[in-house]
Amino acid sequence: MAEDPVICTCLDMCKSEIVAAIREKGLKTVEEVGDEIEAGAVCGSCIDDIQAILDEENQ
Repeated sequence: MAEDPVICTCLDMCKSEIVAAIREKGLKTVEEVGDEIEAGAVCGSCIDDIQAILDEENQ
């Protein structure tokens, strides 16, 4: 498995980019991630993965 997997295939956005946005902007929801960086806001297939990242980051 890749060290920095692509999470949002629509935008070719890797996990590290999503994590950086969550940390820098204090994002707490999938909707906030979508509003800020558009990940999860195109087709929605990565919403579960984004939620898992949010859960890890916001423990």
